[in-house]
Amino acid sequence: MTTEELIEIVRHFCTESTVMSVKPLGKGLINDTFLVKTQESDKPDYVLQRINHHIFTDVELLQHNIETVTNHLRHKLKTEGIADVDRRVLHFIPTSTGKTYYICPLDSEEASANPFSEKSEKIMHDCSYWRMSIYIADTHTLEEITPQSSYDCGLAFGHFQQQLIDLNEPLGETIPDFHNMEFRLHQLHQAVANDMAERVKEVSKELELIEAHADEMCLAERLYRQGLLPKRICHCDTKVNNMLFDRNGNVLCIIDLDTVMPAYIFSDYGDFLRTAANSQAEDSPNLDKITFRWDIFEAFTRGYLESTSSFLTPIEREHLPFAVALFPLMQAVRFLTDYLNGDSYYKIKYPEHNLVRTRNQLRFYQEVEATREKMAKLIACLS
Repeated sequence: MTTEELIEIVRHFCTESTVMSVKPLGKGLINDTFLVKTQESDKPDYVLQRINHHIFTDVELLQHNIETVTNHLRHKLKTEGIADVDRRVLHFIPTSTGKTYYICPLDSEEASANPFSEKSEKIMHDCSYWRMSIYIADTHTLEEITPQSSYDCGLAFGHFQQQLIDLNEPLGETIPDFHNMEFRLHQLHQAVANDMAERVKEVSKELELIEAHADEMCLAERLYRQGLLPKRICHCDTKVNNMLFDRNGNVLCIIDLDTVMPAYIFSDYGDFLRTAANSQAEDSPNLDKITFRWDIFEAFTRGYLESTSSFLTPIEREHLPFAVALFPLMQAVRFLTDYLNGDSYYKIKYPEHNLVRTRNQLRFYQEVEATREKMAKLIACLS
């Protein structure tokens, strides 16, 4: 879109500011993000985002979740007497209709290029969806995983869960069954049966390894149905770059709230360690170099247990090592499903990219399995 078109979208939000520029911000893979600079010295700058409504198909629910969570956090911080609340919680700007998102109809050229325009969701997909929040100045994100940043993440994401324990208004699942292992295995079994890309014969070893552990890795769903495992409000995308730090390196604010929804605490604990504790990137073909980073695990766990001690149940605490194993296996299932379906979901750089990712995650899963007893002993000592 042109700068003029972006400025026109900004005008639909209640800011009373004069836009000076609109430029791309960050490297987000899901939403398109822009920094809106304003002329007035007494007005903030803003972050403008185009919501990827092909992934988050219920934008009304998405924004309801985010507004409910940020309002609750804001109230909590004010009650605690925190002075800089506006720097610690995202603040979304309403439009003239009172909603925190704006629906922009696509022009005829954009609509004709839209792959969804002939489907039953035509009305929804012939529009783009936008939201705007206040830009929190003098902050930065981190990309590097260190024991210190891992501890900070564990402390911050655990505190995020703790603050939302008493949230009474129900939230919906912005991506249904996002971390449901039974559902992910069902998708894999469908992909095997369909064999759309005629690749099943290539992956017999990978399928055998997954099936050997599939039943155990569905434990969370069984515990939930038995009433033994609660669902809590979780972030569900716990990465170090989803936190804002101030100049002194202190965590200010958790960001990227699109996946905040009811989930098992395993989502926030296990998914962070899936990427952070793997010594190699998730698409590295160097399987022999994959190790489990104990220093990252220990630091994150210390922070997480410190901030969740007031509410974690014995069942949740006992199964934290299970969560560390669950997420690489679940991600392997998702990568392999996409590979068998012809690479229709994840972006790939070469034909075997998803297969390499699958093998990477399976190898990391094996490294985690070899460490589970040691993990359990540390958690018992810290609890």
